[in-house]
Amino acid sequence: MANICRFFLAAVFLFSGFIKANDPWGTVYKVQDYLNAWGMFGLSAGTFPNWAGLAFGTLEFCVGVYLLFGIRRWATSVLVLLFMAVMTPLTLWLAVANPVSDCGCFGDAVVLTNWETFFKNVVLLVMVVCLFKWRRFVVRLVTTKVDWLISLYSVIFILFFAIFCYRHLPVFDFRPYHVGADIREGMEVPEGESPSVYETVFTYEKDGKKKDFTLDNLPDDSLWTFVDSRTVLKEKGYEPAIQDFSLVSHEDGTDLTDEVLADSQYVFLLVAPWLEKADDSSMDLINEVYDYSVEYGYRFLCVTASSDEAILTWQENTGAEYSFAIADETVLKTMIRYNPGLMLLKHGVVLQKWSANDLPDEFQLNAPLERLPLGQLNVASMARKVFGAVGSFFGPLLLLTLIDLIWMFFRKKYEKKKTVEQK
Repeated sequence: MANICRFFLAAVFLFSGFIKANDPWGTVYKVQDYLNAWGMFGLSAGTFPNWAGLAFGTLEFCVGVYLLFGIRRWATSVLVLLFMAVMTPLTLWLAVANPVSDCGCFGDAVVLTNWETFFKNVVLLVMVVCLFKWRRFVVRLVTTKVDWLISLYSVIFILFFAIFCYRHLPVFDFRPYHVGADIREGMEVPEGESPSVYETVFTYEKDGKKKDFTLDNLPDDSLWTFVDSRTVLKEKGYEPAIQDFSLVSHEDGTDLTDEVLADSQYVFLLVAPWLEKADDSSMDLINEVYDYSVEYGYRFLCVTASSDEAILTWQENTGAEYSFAIADETVLKTMIRYNPGLMLLKHGVVLQKWSANDLPDEFQLNAPLERLPLGQLNVASMARKVFGAVGSFFGPLLLLTLIDLIWMFFRKKYEKKKTVEQK
């Protein structure tokens, strides 16, 4: 029972930690949601969410490795017990208060409701108690001689992987705007399905008493004063993967959504949720891509949620000549995990995605996109990505472990020989 629980917990912690490291920006956004729900706006606006997200992912991944190999059985079982003892009541509060829509424990790979997360943690807590009670029966997969090597390597691996995904883009993209996704299909409701029905509720106050109204029964009495409004789910139905994708021209306010998605030519979208916080170190490359798009007649559009002042400042600082469009901030953060990032669309299909650190240069953009690999859809299979991720962790680990064992063997042999000579 201890080993069954140990391997199951190892899988959960490894998966959770790896997913957080795979999408560090998504983890940062989720930490910010929690801090804002708790009223900690000062911490949310600083660098604390970045460090907290990195720490959570590293801790969970390393705990999973310890459970998998049976390293430090007593310390690991105590740490996991303390972790679940804190997280279980916390997720109960999340389920009751519902300050955020989902826990984010598995990122966008597996989205759980707050109640599902709580029941999942209850099951995990039972397993952790079993593991803690019978920890002496946990079978070690490695000797104590390589404990330090596995521990050190696990920390280095997950930190480097998180930093890589932080500067570039997630290796595994589980969001509806992944490479190969058809945005138009993601917005459609299949035939025979009914969409969810939402209702706007208005809160008014009169004589110190608050009351909710709908559009059908708004108060006629002028003594009622408006307090707040909210949207509630009236009837659950089919919800498309993409619901709020909308592009509005910054110049004249026209809706560009259908025009961009229906364009049979290539469209470059420079996605920058906040221009005032955007990384401008690659401005020369961005301007080169824009010049390339002008030369070959492709559309180039900067999509942002920033204010008019921020857009004007960006234009002055970077010399941007391209057009701007306004979109929802959450949608932009979902589209690409960097600020700014670049997307290449054709007929509404996502062909390529780049962070500002990976933009194509003039040597790659030396012909029309129709004749370049960049203009073709090339989606790596999930199996190949999983094999590469598993191999990148266990391959070097096995090699280092083998080298360490060989070194210890020859060192022990040398010390034995030296002892004999001294005698």
